[in-house]
Amino acid sequence: MENIYKPRLMTVEAVTQETSDVKTFRLAFNNGDGRDFCFEAGQFGLFSVFGQGEAPFGIANSPTRGPHIECSIKEVGKVTRAFHDLNPGDTIGFRGPYGRSFPIEEMRGQNLVFVGGGIGLAPLRSLLWNCIDRRDEFRDITLVYGARSVADLVYKPELEEWNTMEDVDAVLTVDPGGEDENWTGEVGFVPTVLEKVQPSPENTTVITCGPPIMIKFVLLSLANMHFEPEQIITTLEMKMKCGLGKCGRCNIGPAYVCKHGPVFSYAELQALPEEY
Repeated sequence: MENIYKPRLMTVEAVTQETSDVKTFRLAFNNGDGRDFCFEAGQFGLFSVFGQGEAPFGIANSPTRGPHIECSIKEVGKVTRAFHDLNPGDTIGFRGPYGRSFPIEEMRGQNLVFVGGGIGLAPLRSLLWNCIDRRDEFRDITLVYGARSVADLVYKPELEEWNTMEDVDAVLTVDPGGEDENWTGEVGFVPTVLEKVQPSPENTTVITCGPPIMIKFVLLSLANMHFEPEQIITTLEMKMKCGLGKCGRCNIGPAYVCKHGPVFSYAELQALPEEY
C-alpha cells in the first residue's frame, strides 16, 4: 500500500523572482513519477525542503498546462526562506494534490469576475488560465487585481498578456502612492476599483483571493452590488499539516480546511465559526 505521507521527489526547473519577497518555482517530477499525476485548479500541495520543513502552497499553474507544477512562495519564515534559497537542479518533496477545487464545471456558461490582491493572485492564476484554455465555455471574464505598489505586482508578463487579450477584461490597480511614472492602470484600493468596474450580478460568479482585509471589503462591495453569498467563492489559508483531515490543525467548527476546502463559497463560510 502506498504511503500517503511519503513525498514524491521533484526537481526545481526554474525560479522566477516576482517581487522582492516572492518567487515562483517551476517543478518537474523525478524519474517520470508524474505520469499519473493530475490536479484541479484550487487544490494545494505540501512542499518540503529536506532538513528544513514542509509547508502548504496552492498550485499556481493551470491543469491544462503541465505536467509540471508551479507554486509561488512569499518569504515569511524558516521554511519559505529555505525555498527562496533553492536553485534550478535542487530536489524537493511534494505531497498532494489535496483539497477541494474551484467548481469550474458549475461556472460554465457564466460571467466570471476574478478579484485578487498581491500574492493572492496565485490560486486565481491557476483557474484563470484554466478558463482561458476553455474559453468557449464561459461568457465574460474580468480580472480586477491590485497590489500595494507596482513593485509588488506578481506575474507581470502575464498581466500584460491578459491586458491585451480581446476576450479578457483586465483591470489593474495599485494603492495610492504605489504608482510610478510608467504606470497606466488604476490607482486605488481593490474594493474601490471593483465598485468602479460595477460587474453585474446576473449570471455571474466572483472568485476572490488576497489579504484578509482586502477580502473583507471586497465582500462588502459585492453586497452593495447585490451579489448573493452563493455567487462568491474564495480560498482559505490555514496552518495545514497532514493535508488529509487527520491532524486537526486546520479545523474550523465542523470543517477541515485541507479536506473540505481550501475553496469555499461565502455562503459556506457564513455557516462556520467567526474564527476563520
